[in-house]
Amino acid sequence: MGGMSAKYEWAACIGRFQPFHDAQLALLREALRLAPRCAVLVGSAHNARSPRNPFTFAERVETIRLALTEDERARVHFVAIRDVYGEKRWVASVRAEMARLAGTPHPRVVLVGHRKDATSDYLDGFSPGWPLHDVGRQGEVHGKALRAALFSADTAAAGLAAISGQVPASTLDFLRAWSQLPFLPRLREEWRELAAEHDKWAGSPYPPVLVTVDAVVRVRDEVLLIRRGRVPGKGLLAVPGGFIEQRETAWQSALRELQEETGFELLPQEMEHACKAMRIFDHPDRSQRGRVITHAFYFDLGERMRPEVAGSDDAEEARWVPIAELPSLEDQFHDDHFHILDAFLAITPP
Repeated sequence: MGGMSAKYEWAACIGRFQPFHDAQLALLREALRLAPRCAVLVGSAHNARSPRNPFTFAERVETIRLALTEDERARVHFVAIRDVYGEKRWVASVRAEMARLAGTPHPRVVLVGHRKDATSDYLDGFSPGWPLHDVGRQGEVHGKALRAALFSADTAAAGLAAISGQVPASTLDFLRAWSQLPFLPRLREEWRELAAEHDKWAGSPYPPVLVTVDAVVRVRDEVLLIRRGRVPGKGLLAVPGGFIEQRETAWQSALRELQEETGFELLPQEMEHACKAMRIFDHPDRSQRGRVITHAFYFDLGERMRPEVAGSDDAEEARWVPIAELPSLEDQFHDDHFHILDAFLAITPP
């Protein structure tokens, strides 16, 4: 360990590791040089499988451990970090997880990372408190490009060959075994459909900003969910919603999408009375489609009997789900829909 090791108890590395690659391995080894222990804070840890998040938290932990020596593994600790689409709350949750791991509210931590573009702005949120050790550019390796190579190739073997010089040999071995499981064909299909959708906007003078609506509907201690019938997120849970139409307000679109996808419909005055809140969710990375801003309406119908619902249009299923069951379903939700529910229903700890 280097001369800085006495200054810090922990080095912290934050990433999604989708998949773990050579530049991240170099960063992790620099962290181990700076401190006796390293916390690998794995983002998007509870998300459903998707082209953007193809690997589970456990799978990512395994790929990282396989790339380390036995001595390095003994010094590395892994922490699952939930996506929270609000920087202050997300930074606070990361700090809280680090304090829990270290067993003290104010551990001496050095944050190890690299400022590459706007996606690295989160590094500033930990100052003061966690000084940043910028490792600089570690080669031209990017997780998004690696995923594109895996999903765009005609065969799994071709995809692995395309990334073979950019990931540790142990990661390549892991991916070779992983690609034999049923996940890859479904993810490849979804990636190609999303790529085709993005290509439609390639000639636009400006990147598109899409606008959608969502409806969170509660009756007693249950909430109305759908299971998506189309990509992106086919088969995943979501709240009812969709795109705003040209001649509609956000309110009108929300009620229309709710009725089309679930058959749910009440008199306008009943819906106005039940609407308790509206929030905009506009994080740049909230949707795999690209830049999508949604207006989410929260309806609380109180203690009445729950209306009958049935999936239709874009929904293959619609059903009432106990709110108490939502935490156990977190890794089955499309995009940020668990976060939308959490914002209105306070599912996770503050």
